[in-house]
Amino acid sequence: MDERVAKSWRRSLAAGLLPTDRRQTSEHASAADLNRALTSQHELLVHSRPVMDVLYEMVQANQSMVVLADARGTLMHTLGHADFLQRAQQVALSCGASWSEQHSGTNAIGTVLAEGCGLEIHGGEHFFEHNDFLTCTAAPILSAKGELMGVLDISSDQRTGQLHTFGLVSMAARMIENRLIGATCQQHILLHLHPQPAGLGTVAEGIVVLSGDGWVMGGNGAGLALMGLSKSDLGAVQIRSVLDMSLDALLSLHKRRPGQAQQVRLRSGELLFAVVRQDGATVAASGVAVGACRAPVVSVDAAGADALARLDTGDVRWRNASDKARRVLDKPIPLLIQGESGVGKEMFARAAHHSGPRRNQPFIAINCAAVPENLIEAELFGYSPGAFTGARREGSPGRLREAHGGTLFLDEIGDMPLSLQARLLRVLQERQVSPLGGGPAVAVDFALICATHCKLRQAAEAGHFRSDLYYRINGLTVHLPALRERTDFDVLTRQLLEDINPDALVTVAPGLLTRLKSYAWPGNLRQFANALRTASAMLEPGEMVLDWVHLADDLLEELAAPALSAPVPPAAELTPAPALTPAHNLHDLSQLAIRQAMHEAGGNLSQAARRLGISRQTLYRKLGP
Repeated sequence: MDERVAKSWRRSLAAGLLPTDRRQTSEHASAADLNRALTSQHELLVHSRPVMDVLYEMVQANQSMVVLADARGTLMHTLGHADFLQRAQQVALSCGASWSEQHSGTNAIGTVLAEGCGLEIHGGEHFFEHNDFLTCTAAPILSAKGELMGVLDISSDQRTGQLHTFGLVSMAARMIENRLIGATCQQHILLHLHPQPAGLGTVAEGIVVLSGDGWVMGGNGAGLALMGLSKSDLGAVQIRSVLDMSLDALLSLHKRRPGQAQQVRLRSGELLFAVVRQDGATVAASGVAVGACRAPVVSVDAAGADALARLDTGDVRWRNASDKARRVLDKPIPLLIQGESGVGKEMFARAAHHSGPRRNQPFIAINCAAVPENLIEAELFGYSPGAFTGARREGSPGRLREAHGGTLFLDEIGDMPLSLQARLLRVLQERQVSPLGGGPAVAVDFALICATHCKLRQAAEAGHFRSDLYYRINGLTVHLPALRERTDFDVLTRQLLEDINPDALVTVAPGLLTRLKSYAWPGNLRQFANALRTASAMLEPGEMVLDWVHLADDLLEELAAPALSAPVPPAAELTPAPALTPAHNLHDLSQLAIRQAMHEAGGNLSQAARRLGISRQTLYRKLGP
């Protein structure tokens, strides 16, 4: 069995599903909920339907259907043979049904969402037995930012499956992605690339999305691969660092020969053919693009599914801070984030940036406490060529200018030297930056977010921080709670474990979780996340529960202090669950589920059978002689 399928089966078992369950396990959206989902995904539907029509013409002779699902696994649009549709509807393969793994076990749509790559689930590889008449092949649909937008699927009778289906569905998904980039990024410059001129304009071409000042803001998979870039490079890499020509040179070629393929050379030396599309992009005199790569039309309520909302795990103080910050993101009001070290101030600042109107522009972060005092001035304000010994020959624009159009985040601003505070105040008032060593002042426009663990008002009163700068950066102050003060510890723990162990459903033993909740966590989220990451690394193959034996010695000593309300179990009781090696076939997966249930039930057969949803007699048979 493919390891991805085996992992999916393990996830399905962990979700409490049983392969023999004949009940309707797939959730189904109401008519109103489905209508809202279709409205929010309007642009995805508009650009997917024509491609699905062509795809269905290719597969309709094989009693197949073509399915589009959103990023949650909800089916949004289907096309299919009448006879096959009738049979498919009996297993909830219809609009509004949820085919996420949580509801439908191992299946092509849900498993693609979990794994992030295209794959095929054939016959009995489906988790539910009543789906084993299907062969389903699916591929993800990604946005220009590399975010998962949906899944395209071809489902057919497993007896009539075709070898070329995977290639068809993958190609169709790429066509949809390219159509979406062309439609949603009209305000940007699009660079179309291919090693051969005849490949331009085909589904195989690479597309790279550029801002008006040359930043790589997005692209399709082929475009980023040709450039040697990844999703993490978006918004952080200039096109001139990838190509041997500047954006101005590219645009000059485009103006002289619009729509014609031109040869360009990568810094690696490879030659490509390129066409520049600049249909809706406007390049300002300062070189900054007017407009942004707009997202597909999405209906978002007040609490919104934006980046700030995705950090919300239920704590009231954190939510209040998010709600307040969200109200000033489209206004020229600086944001000041206060809180202890490790509470997530930079994480909150990044989420605020990605939730606001400047989300497609640079986010420039600088830690004022981490940069040596003799370098921070050059780091922030830049310098002209030859400004000082050791300066780069070409000079440096500085982080303030790099933030132009986007967001500048100054972490631990309370540690900024007083001499630089005066210069920063002048920049904030005049909106101009003068580099070290002389040279003309350059206009800048950025949103300002600052963070500190210090109490700046007291520091200003004591003369350690400029009071005029304090009142300039204190447009809106939000306080982030310490971990010991948060009310969402359980949910936060689960989320951290999902991030640390994306391929396994790891939990914390109840007794240990109770003690972790009562610990002070002086390092806050940063310390807690590191503790969970270290403990997860100590798990034996097949273990899914973190317990005392998995903790680092120093943390174990602190948790075992006499002041504990719940004492640490004696060493004899510190025994982990039995080591379970990863399973690669259905029999092993079944035995894995039984062994886990027996362990959790303490060897009680009746209780283990109830956990598994089978009779005691069936459990006896499965245990064997």
